[in-house]
Amino acid sequence: MSKLPTKAEILDWISAHPTQTSKRDIAKAFGIKGAARIDLKQILRQLEAEGHIEKRKKTYADPDRLPPVSVLEVLPPNDQGDLFARPLEWHGEGVEPIVLVLPRASDPALGAGDRILARLTVVHEEDHNYEARLIRKIGRSSARRVLGIFRKGSEGGRIVPIDKAAQLEWSVPEDARLGAKDGELVEAEQSGPKGRMGLPRARILSRLGDPSGPKAVSLIAIHQHGIPDDFPDEVLDAADAAKPMGLNGREDLRDMPLITIDPSDARDHDDAVYAQADDSPDNAGGFVVWVAIADVAGYVTPGSVLDGEARKRGNSTYFPDRVVPMLPDRLSGDLCSLHEGVPRPCIAVAMTLDKDGNKLSHRFVRGLMRSAASLSYEDAQAAIDGHRSDKAGPLLEPVLKPLFAAYDALSAARERRQPLDLDLPERKVELAEDGRVSSVKFRDRLTAHKVIEECMILANVAAAETLLAARSPLLFRVHEEPNADKLEALRNTAQASGFALAKGQVLKTAQINRLLQQAAGTDEAELINMATLRSMSQAYYSPDNLGHFGLALANYAHFTSPIRRYSDLIVHRALISAHRWGKDGLSDADMETLQKTAEHISDTERRSMMAERDTTDRYLASYLSERVGDEMEGRISGIARFGVFVKLDDSGADGLVPVRSLGSEYFHFDREAGTLMGSDTGMVIALGQRVTVRLVEAEPVTGGLELELLALDNEAVSRAPAPARRGRGMGKRKPVAAKSRGDKGKRKVTRRRR
Repeated sequence: MSKLPTKAEILDWISAHPTQTSKRDIAKAFGIKGAARIDLKQILRQLEAEGHIEKRKKTYADPDRLPPVSVLEVLPPNDQGDLFARPLEWHGEGVEPIVLVLPRASDPALGAGDRILARLTVVHEEDHNYEARLIRKIGRSSARRVLGIFRKGSEGGRIVPIDKAAQLEWSVPEDARLGAKDGELVEAEQSGPKGRMGLPRARILSRLGDPSGPKAVSLIAIHQHGIPDDFPDEVLDAADAAKPMGLNGREDLRDMPLITIDPSDARDHDDAVYAQADDSPDNAGGFVVWVAIADVAGYVTPGSVLDGEARKRGNSTYFPDRVVPMLPDRLSGDLCSLHEGVPRPCIAVAMTLDKDGNKLSHRFVRGLMRSAASLSYEDAQAAIDGHRSDKAGPLLEPVLKPLFAAYDALSAARERRQPLDLDLPERKVELAEDGRVSSVKFRDRLTAHKVIEECMILANVAAAETLLAARSPLLFRVHEEPNADKLEALRNTAQASGFALAKGQVLKTAQINRLLQQAAGTDEAELINMATLRSMSQAYYSPDNLGHFGLALANYAHFTSPIRRYSDLIVHRALISAHRWGKDGLSDADMETLQKTAEHISDTERRSMMAERDTTDRYLASYLSERVGDEMEGRISGIARFGVFVKLDDSGADGLVPVRSLGSEYFHFDREAGTLMGSDTGMVIALGQRVTVRLVEAEPVTGGLELELLALDNEAVSRAPAPARRGRGMGKRKPVAAKSRGDKGKRKVTRRRR
């Protein structure tokens, strides 16, 4: 009698012979005859019960293994130019296999989204499970994707999108469920035309777990915005192999009492500061300010796997419950973090200021430092205010007082320069131990925050000036002045509020600051600050120096955060090359792809900003969901054809008053004036008006808040009942809960005059 095969041998056979997987085929392959077939049957049942294989009619298949000929969808090339693909025929419960595509010279070009039929070979490489050879292209995926909650039905189920702007649900046939359970968060793609009830059909691609779990809020944003949150093994291995650096020709700064000042919950420390009075007789009352930045370039070298992953991510993304870092924790939280009392490599700049805060000179060094202390903003501020802690107290005279004195000089220079002076409080979502929102507060704006901010701005200017003088390629931080249309909209808002924005041929930040000063202390202050922010163009990265309008600076580059921004790493490499400090400076590839890098990291920055904003919206909706029915105070922050946006005072959350809830009269939308006016009552709803609203609905999964308008500028709002909405052949609509004025036009509201 032949020896019975092991479970592993049976699984290997099934994977290699997908057309010969019946019990008879397996018995024949292993020479099993007679009574031994009963034992084989028992093994197959065990494999089925354990979930390793599933029975399909009279054959068995391994759900966690791919057939040797599979349909794949090609992914974008990575930074090394390798093409990977995702299998479209995988139905396993574990981690989706990784497939490396190996194109031949004779193969047609492949791009992201292409669908191919390929022959697979099982491999045991660290970064992929299969290698694929093209058989033929079978089209390109243009299917729409959706992230939502799966709801089981009698014939499959449906998906309720988490996107607040989505109007329709998606139907899922039974054979496209991927085993999803009712209430699970899933990702799906459109699989066919509209089916029953007029809903688009979808097939589930991945299951993401419980949407109400404490970790789901940021997980939804990470997945929805495509933020890479898992490091490949080879990247982690490279980081783990890194060792602490010594002097090795660096300038020894270990005796200088550089300190880090960060938020109390900071996850890394990449900048340290120190200031002292300038002892030069030619600069009475002046200062020498040092800014030392973690030398990430010494660890993340051009063309390395660490470099490729950092460039792909572009930046770190911060959520209330987690951070998705640009670099593995071995670097970001350890070797590149300027921890107290530990020697760390750095690139530092010493900047000499006169008594009026003007920078007279600066010089860069590549050094080794040892942080004298890691303080929080609150610790530093308390010491300056006379409340010395055991940690900050000894640093008050030698470090903190000179640093704050240097800031006084810098603030005088800032006042002369007149950068944009917006006053917009920042929300902070605080979580309890179980991951749920415990409170929503507005962050305090301390002088200590401004001290570090001014030191970092000064160091960034010094980096840009040094590299311009060296004629070195670099990435500038560019902020262009607002366009004429946005500026005119700001001017109209100012005039409607009783203020004025001066006209001139050349717009300067000083003119906008005068408007902000006019509004300061009035009821319209928040409105004017918000309108000013909306009028600004978005900052971005560029190899061309177009200046920074908001900071009123001609030369500006990001130098101070290489742990969390790839742009700063490029600037560090440029400084290394310009000073001939080593071979880890700008590479030829860095310089050749500078424009593409600028565009890519500008995109990843916007991606992170949207993910962070969406996460805050969801946390706020979760926090307010227990207050549905409560009356709240707020201010109108946006007007659209479909409704009115209100920023709530207590939480800073944004909610929507749908136009359909305002009554039966028709409301005329004036885009230029930014108003809604009732056709019967003549009621005008405009930006900046104070309102009392009732919270009607708070949807944590989407982050949407729906409000009912109760009073406008302290006058009660009366309305006739709105007509019932009608519709045929439409899926169930989600409650109106758009998240920003950028959603305008995505929901059409039809009204009848009466």
